[in-house]
Parts: sequence; structure tokens; C-alpha cells
Amino acid sequence: MSDVAKKSRIQFLPTGSSLHKLSALLTLGLLIFVFSFTSPAFFSVNNGLTILLQTSVIGLLAIGMTMVIITGGIDLSVGSVLALAGVVAGLLIKAGLPVFPAMVLGTFAGALCGFVNGLVVTKMRITPFVTTLGMMLVARGIALQLTGAAPISRLGEAFGTLGNGSFFRIVEMQANGFPKVVFPGIPYPAVLLLVMAVLGAFLLKKRQIGRHIFSVGSNEEAARLSGVNVDRTKIWAYTASGALAGLAGMVLMSRLVTVQPNEGVMYELDAIAASVIGGASLMGGVGSISGSMIGAFIIGVLRNGLNMAGTSAFIQMIIIGVVVIGAVYIDQIRNRN
Repeated sequence: MSDVAKKSRIQFLPTGSSLHKLSALLTLGLLIFVFSFTSPAFFSVNNGLTILLQTSVIGLLAIGMTMVIITGGIDLSVGSVLALAGVVAGLLIKAGLPVFPAMVLGTFAGALCGFVNGLVVTKMRITPFVTTLGMMLVARGIALQLTGAAPISRLGEAFGTLGNGSFFRIVEMQANGFPKVVFPGIPYPAVLLLVMAVLGAFLLKKRQIGRHIFSVGSNEEAARLSGVNVDRTKIWAYTASGALAGLAGMVLMSRLVTVQPNEGVMYELDAIAASVIGGASLMGGVGSISGSMIGAFIIGVLRNGLNMAGTSAFIQMIIIGVVVIGAVYIDQIRNRN
């Protein structure tokens, strides 16, 4: 075989990242196939919408988490930041601010937490694990202190629009005078997740900041010698993670139509699991938004299917934990190879 033929053949061989993404996609298909036998309602339209709504929050967190993991870091604070962002928005609405500006400021509060994480990691040289663990406690403590650990309710119907509204919803009136939902529509959170995923993928693949994120995660010293501003790149990644956590908080609290300062507990593990299952390497330098979206849907389908099968919450925790360990183990094998 000639050298040209060999090169052509190599170009068409799937990369390790592609194989990982393909295996995740096959896993998702297998889960859907298995759970379709556990409950006849699994394939119903309402359950499909439920999965979309559940996955939208995990997916938003996973987008930001993937960017941080690619830099070689980790963000354990996203669950607490999610709650704090919701509390900020809820208190501002109670103070008389309209819903949209309040949600924008709530998201900004999440971005501020991420910015602080980035500053501490880069300027104080504290490891991401310790830094974000500290922020997890600080953000949760502030959220509980501001609310007295009590939920914030009576925020108005407009507050629930983002989490419960949908595009192309079709409702017709029946002869008895009661409305009948013909098509429930496409949920706003699902559309928001799609927009953020496309934007995140565009930034990682097509923009300079994306190339810098990958280069920092692959070899930080080499990136610095190549002229990459490593500190600024890391701060950008953590800020993006915080902002997306804040946005996820707006979606989740809007779905509940109530701000719960205790929400978001353990959500960081779902986000990490979604990123790693989707192909992101905890060693840094490897990952994709599309893979993380597949990972988010695996977590979402897994939780939904287990709930419909009547599996207890404690068993679900065990299963998700095993999935996380398995995903990290596969990542280690891939790095050794």
C-alpha cells in the first residue's frame, strides 16, 4: 500500500474522541430501549417533555463544566451558585424589580461567583478543587442566610414563564367548555439549551478563546510560551461556568415558580458526569459540547427511567455514582492509551 493510500486510510479512521462520543450515543440508545420495556408511559409525549425539562438544567451546567474541565480544572460550586442566583432573582422581584431584569441580574450573580473562582485559581494559585469547594459552601451559605433557609414564593405568573412556557403550543376548546391540549409545544428550557449548546460549540471550535481553552488544558506551559494569556483564559472559563449555572438556576426556579435556597444539591456531580460521559477528560485538553449534551441526556434518561421503574432515590444515587466512577475509569484508560 502506498504512503498516500495509508494517509487517506488513517484520515478516515475514527479518533478516540469520536469513538467515545459514539459509545455514549449507543449507551443513550440502549437506555431508551431498556426503559421502554419498564413502563408503557416512557415513550409518551408528556414523559418526553419531562426528560427535556430535566435535562435542560443538567445540560446548561454541563456546558460550563466542560469548558472548565477542558482547561484542566473542575467546578464543584455550580449547584450552590445555581441556588444563589435564584435567590438573588427572587429577592429582587420581591423588591419590585420586573422579572426579566431580575433574572438577568441573577445570572450575573452566577457569573460573578465564577469570576471569583477564576481569580482565586489564577492569582492565589489555589487548586480548582479546593477553590470551588470553598465557593460551594460560601454560595450556599449566602443563599440560606439571605432567605433564612425559607423558600421565596408568590413571585407572580411571569416568573414561571421561562420554565413552564413553550413554543407552538396548540390548545382547542371542547364542546363542554374545557380546553384540551392538542400539542404541548416545545419547552422554552429545551430551546434555551439548544441555543447555549450551539453557542458554546461555536466558541470552542471557531473562536480564539476556544483554541486557547484547549491549548491551556493540553499543555499550560506550552500555551504560555506560545503567547496565550493563561490566567485570562481560565478566568473566562470559570466565569462562563458560573453564568451558565446562574442561567440554570433561573430555569429551575422558574419551573418551580418558587425560589428554593436548598435546590441544586449534588447537581455538580451530574454536570461532571455528563461532561466525562460525553468524552471530556479530567486531565484537560479534551472535550466537546456535543458529547456533553449526549452525556446530559444519558443522566436525564437514566434518572427518569429509574423513577418510572419505581427505583428508590437511594438506589438511584448508587447507580449514578457507579456511572461516574465508570466514566472516569474509561477516561483514565483512554489517557494511558
